[in-house]
Amino acid sequence: MPPSGDVAVVIPAKNESDRIQATVAGAAGLPGVDLVVVVDDGSTDGTGALAEGAGATVVRHGRRRGKAAAMETGAEAVRLLERANGRSSPRPLLFLDGDLGATAGAAGPLTEPVLAGDADMTIAVFTDRVKRGGHGLVVGLSGAGIERATGWRPAQPLNGQRCLTRAALEAARPLAPGFGVETALTIDLLRLGMRVTEVEVPLAHRATGNDWRAQLHRARQLADVARALAAHGHGTRPRLAR
Repeated sequence: MPPSGDVAVVIPAKNESDRIQATVAGAAGLPGVDLVVVVDDGSTDGTGALAEGAGATVVRHGRRRGKAAAMETGAEAVRLLERANGRSSPRPLLFLDGDLGATAGAAGPLTEPVLAGDADMTIAVFTDRVKRGGHGLVVGLSGAGIERATGWRPAQPLNGQRCLTRAALEAARPLAPGFGVETALTIDLLRLGMRVTEVEVPLAHRATGNDWRAQLHRARQLADVARALAAHGHGTRPRLAR
C-alpha cells in the first residue's frame, strides 16, 4: 500500500547513541508521520543500529559527509521509498536533529503552516531560549547576513528544525555544504519569493559545553556559515516573507 502519511521526517545524525532512540520515537508519534528516515553520517557509536531498532529507516554514510549531505541523502531516500510504494504526490519533509530526544514529539506545529499551504518553509524558534554555550558569534553572523541579503532577520537562523515542501527543497538545491545549510536555505527561498515563517515549539537540544570538542564544532559552524554567506549573501533584497 502507498504510504498514507502527510509528512516524512528526516533526521541527520552522527554519534547520537544516547538520544537517537528517543528522538525517533518522538518523531514517529507526530500526527501525520508514517516515515522516519535517519541518515547516519559516519557514526562510530551504534547510532544507526539503535535508530533502526527504534523503527526508523536508516541510510548510512561510510564516512562523515556533513549535515547538508545528510539532508540531501535523507530527502532522496524518502523520494525513492515513495516511488517504490506507488505514492504519486511527494510529502513535505520535516528535518529534525538527532539530539532532540523525547522533545521531538513536540515538533508537530512546524508542519501545520506547510500542510495548510500557508508557508513553503517553517523554522523552529525554541521556547527555551536560555543561552547554551557560545553560539552568539555564529548566530549573529548568520542572522545579520540573512538580513542584509533579504531584509528579514530570523530569531534563530541556525535552527535545523524545519519543515518545507519538496518544491522548496528542490528550488534550493544543491544545498550549501556543512553547517551553512540553514543560512543559505533561508536566503535562497526568500529570494525566490517563497514564504518562510517561524513557529515557536518546546524543543530542546543537548546542552552545549565549552570543551575543545565544542569549540571545534563552533569553529566549523563559523567557517561554514561564512562560506555560505560569501556564496549566497551578496546584495540586499526587500523583505519577502515572515
